[in-house]
Amino acid sequence: MKEIQQALNEMAPNLDRLIGFADGQGQVLAASDEEVVGSQDPGIRAVLASGDSQVTAGDRSYRVSQRPDDSYLISFSEGVDPVSKAYVELLSRWISSEECKRDDHAMREHELKQLFLKNVLLENELPGDIPLKAREFRIRYNARRTVLLVHFKPEEFKACLETLTDLTAEREDDFVLPIDEQNIVLLAEATEESLEGLDDFLSNLTETLKDRAMADVTVGVGMLAPTLTETAKAYQQASIALTVGEIFRDAESPIMRYEKLGLGRLIYQLPITLCELFLREVFEPGTYEALDPVTMNTINKFFENNLNGSETSRQLFVHRNTLVYRLDKVEKITGLDLRNFEDAVLFKLADMVRDYLAHVEEQKAGK
Repeated sequence: MKEIQQALNEMAPNLDRLIGFADGQGQVLAASDEEVVGSQDPGIRAVLASGDSQVTAGDRSYRVSQRPDDSYLISFSEGVDPVSKAYVELLSRWISSEECKRDDHAMREHELKQLFLKNVLLENELPGDIPLKAREFRIRYNARRTVLLVHFKPEEFKACLETLTDLTAEREDDFVLPIDEQNIVLLAEATEESLEGLDDFLSNLTETLKDRAMADVTVGVGMLAPTLTETAKAYQQASIALTVGEIFRDAESPIMRYEKLGLGRLIYQLPITLCELFLREVFEPGTYEALDPVTMNTINKFFENNLNGSETSRQLFVHRNTLVYRLDKVEKITGLDLRNFEDAVLFKLADMVRDYLAHVEEQKAGK
């Protein structure tokens, strides 16, 4: 109301009566006589009780406007003559126009801030410009941040965006940045408390999106970014985490953290030719394909139980001799005895490399 009060002060010498604005509680917010600002207008209660938009009460005329947040802003003028009624009508239109300008400015500033942050993540901003622009947009440059990349189906975009926006509505230093129709970044400030509870937060985030947005999302999490510039690297890590997690994850956890990708991250960064060469060394052509689904399920369960035969046979509900037979069959086909640690590691690595190459072929076919 500061600008409105200044404008009323400039009008005051040319007015022959008191005009101004009050809120729904009757408090005067701005007036042509600055001395009445902050006082109570006893007629406001009767004005709101009438339910009409333009009312006269006592020796004043009033015009009621309802804001988008359901609060009231009442224009008033001394007098009940046609001139006073014209004043409150003009005041009401003026304040509505000023609030629309303010809202448009705020929206435009929000859009520019989002565009700036997206450009930082996509490395479309010069590193030297980032601290200066961050100050311009009132974004703390040196605050530590976590980059969460939320992935979903295209038809779930609107529901996911609304849910994430609601979740961060009261957190001024967190930003929701739509990247495309299948990905939204949540750029969250990382405090000591939030870092300690990050796992719980991620779990709650996926559950909330599932409940509210009806979306089965996956979330890639980058390493902690110490400055705003470093969030670009964290975004790349979160993207890699999603891709590597999609290729190699055994469990159905929707959360992939870059620092916990293990061998998958190493294989993903190897040259394709090197992966193909390694795979040919371990598996002769047609060897892997000769392993039927039952045998592959046995192998996977054997690895899950750290090469423990007794536990594996128990979980598969088979006799130990059956398990031994199946492992002998694997050795006969591949030449690798999975009961031997080195052979087991070699098979596991080759299996992961094969999954990675299959993913690469799928990507090529998709293009």
